[in-house]
Amino acid sequence: MAPAVKSAPIAAPKSHGMGPKFTEKEKPASVRTSNICAAKSVADAVRTSLGPRGMDKMIQAADGEVTITNDGATILKQMSVIHPTARMLVELSKAQDIEAGDGTTSVVVMAGALLDAAEKMLNIGIHPTTISDSFQRAAAHAMQVLEEMSTPVDLENDEELIKLASTSLNSKVVSQHSWLLAPMAVKAVKRIIDLESPDNVNLNMIKLVKKLGETVEESELIDGALIEQKSMGHGGPSRIEKAKIGLIQFQISPPKTDVSFKFMIFLSLTKF
Repeated sequence: MAPAVKSAPIAAPKSHGMGPKFTEKEKPASVRTSNICAAKSVADAVRTSLGPRGMDKMIQAADGEVTITNDGATILKQMSVIHPTARMLVELSKAQDIEAGDGTTSVVVMAGALLDAAEKMLNIGIHPTTISDSFQRAAAHAMQVLEEMSTPVDLENDEELIKLASTSLNSKVVSQHSWLLAPMAVKAVKRIIDLESPDNVNLNMIKLVKKLGETVEESELIDGALIEQKSMGHGGPSRIEKAKIGLIQFQISPPKTDVSFKFMIFLSLTKF
C-alpha cells in the first residue's frame, strides 16, 4: 500500500487592482530639478552680457560665420539648445524682442533667478502649485506698480524720443554711434506710425539693409524702397538718375513643364 501524499497549499499572489501602483516620489522631483538646472544654465550663459559692463559674445556658426554681439535674443538664437525647458527661455527671449524690442537678456536672467528661488522653496517642501499661484499674484501686483509709476511719452517731442532711443542703444555694440542711429530710428518709426492709434506700429515696414565694406557712420535713412540691382556687366552703368522702375505682379517667363511626369505617363501607356 502506497503512502498517502499530502499536498502543501500554494500561496496566491496578492491582487493589486488595476496593476502595480507607482509610489516613487523621487522621479517628479528629479524631473523638476533637471528642468530648473537646464533653464538656469541658459540664464547663466547670457548673464555676463547684461548691463553697461556686460561683455560681448563671439559666436561661430557651423558655416564658419562669426557674430559678435551682446544682444540676448541674438545669442540665444545662435545657440543650439536641445532641452525643451531651455528652449522655453529662448522663446521667452524672442517674445520679449517682438513685444518690446529690448530687454531680451533681462527677462532670461530674471526667469533664471525666479527658478532659483522656486528651487529653494521646493527643497523646503512647498508645493509647486502654491509657488506658481504666488508668482501669478506677484506678476499682477508688479503690473499695477509699473502702471502707477509709468510716464506717458509725447510723440511730438523728438528730443525726448531721441534720448529714449539713445538710452536703449547704450547697452549695444553700436552705443558709440547713438548720436547718428537714435535720430534715424526715431525718424523711421515716425514715418510709419499712426498718430490716431500710436500703439499700432508695424516694424516690418522698416527694412534693414546691410552692405559689406561700409562703416556705421555712413548709414542713412532712405524714404522709399531700396531694390538691389547688380551691374549689367563690365563697362555697364553703375548709377542712373531718375530711372523708371516697372512693378509686374505676374510671371513673365512661361511656366516650366513637368517633363519627367509626362515621360512616366508615356512609358506607362506604351506598356499596354
